[in-house]
Amino acid sequence: MYEQITIDNYQEDFVNNADADFVLIDVREEDEYAAGHLPGAINIPLSEFQFRTDEVDEDKAIVLVCRTNNRSEMAAQILTANGYDNLYQLVEGTAVWMRRGLPLEIPE
Repeated sequence: MYEQITIDNYQEDFVNNADADFVLIDVREEDEYAAGHLPGAINIPLSEFQFRTDEVDEDKAIVLVCRTNNRSEMAAQILTANGYDNLYQLVEGTAVWMRRGLPLEIPE
């Protein structure tokens, strides 16, 4: 099972919490990720996700994000089906993050 969280919840519970041990996974495609992503996010595109679940650290909280929330929900379902727990889906996604003017990382 996974919990849906807002950007405010994510920032409070993970970003601004020094004790939080988590990984942020952006499940958008590589070109979308390269155009700008949430700080600290790693990229595992949904199109490859079911074949790359071994890259996801089960010992940490896992926060999933995409543009809106459709793909991150599918990724959460894949991880849940594979026995992962401590999962969070960022329901507002990168689109709302950008609309709010929050910082993005853009690879050089």
